[in-house]
Amino acid sequence: MQQVHAKKFLGQHFLTDLNVARKIAETISSGRTIEIGPGMGVLTQFLLQNHDIKLTAIELDRESVAYLKEWYPELNLVEGDFLKLDLNEIVPEGEFNIIGNYPYNISSQIFFKVLEYKDRIPVCSGMIQKEVAERLASKPGKKAYGILSVLLQAYYNIEYLFTVDEYVFNPPPKVKSAVIRMTRNKRRRLECDEALFKTIVKTAFNQRRKQMRNSLKSLMNERINELMNERLEWFLTRRPEQLSVEEFIELTLLIEKQHV
Repeated sequence: MQQVHAKKFLGQHFLTDLNVARKIAETISSGRTIEIGPGMGVLTQFLLQNHDIKLTAIELDRESVAYLKEWYPELNLVEGDFLKLDLNEIVPEGEFNIIGNYPYNISSQIFFKVLEYKDRIPVCSGMIQKEVAERLASKPGKKAYGILSVLLQAYYNIEYLFTVDEYVFNPPPKVKSAVIRMTRNKRRRLECDEALFKTIVKTAFNQRRKQMRNSLKSLMNERINELMNERLEWFLTRRPEQLSVEEFIELTLLIEKQHV
């Protein structure tokens, strides 16, 4: 059987353990599903066996594309870069899930893109670097809690499912991996300005060692002293990792009042 050579610049580490692949495939039960970076199809084969899943795969690597066309001719395969594609063209209407053994070097970018389509993606699951998985699922007060934790948890319930050791890959990565599942929550939209919410979260965590008063200084105007109350004062003396999603929403609403 022809093999696909793992390419470092694409962050390729091919999963070789079929039991792990089967368990990842089982994180999606049904529905239109996009697999990102199928490689040699170790996950694809199990997704295709589930007749309740309507699968489309997106692959950038030409060698992998040729391999998949030969061994999985029934697969609906799109050749291209997931990060650059318009998913509305691939799935014109309705919901679709996202799954994959995601390249470590672009996993955060993949999740930011999932957020762009959050109202169409009910479930996103797959394997990523263990450290990133811990970040996504982290609760407030933890060292791993950060920008992705807040932005994703605003719209998704995130489960850290299981850890995967290095030796089940070819070539083995230098870090452990983990499988997560993100399920869309009931929040259709935030109760605040979503763009400002995102800006506040990113600005705060970019200076995470500082109190919010200092990190958010650029977002404050001269009216802040007029609007200062006990609750706002409390927020401004916290560090970002101490705030829950709901508290970031509340803080955004308080800062919005400056601009009224």
